Amino acid sequence: MDSTKDYFLCDGCQNKDFAKIYNFSMLFYTVNFSDDLVYERLTEEIYQCTRCRKIFAREKIDKTLTEIKKTRKVKG
Repeated sequence: MDSTKDYFLCDGCQNKDFAKIYNFSMLFYTVNFSDDLVYERLTEEIYQCTRCRKIFAREKIDKTLTEIKKTRKVKG
């Protein structure tokens, strides 16, 4: 059984290694029925290329991996 491994590559330098970076924040907003602020805690997960330091969102990585999978299905 043959196997092939494709990687998500940085579109800046073609590196395949990334470091995970988390951003923690709170989103505050008002609502019409209350004088209190409503808030949400948010955790954003981003990835940084270890070579050129370019930042990628998880959505971009997932989209690219889905495209790679579609390409393999067509070729295979």
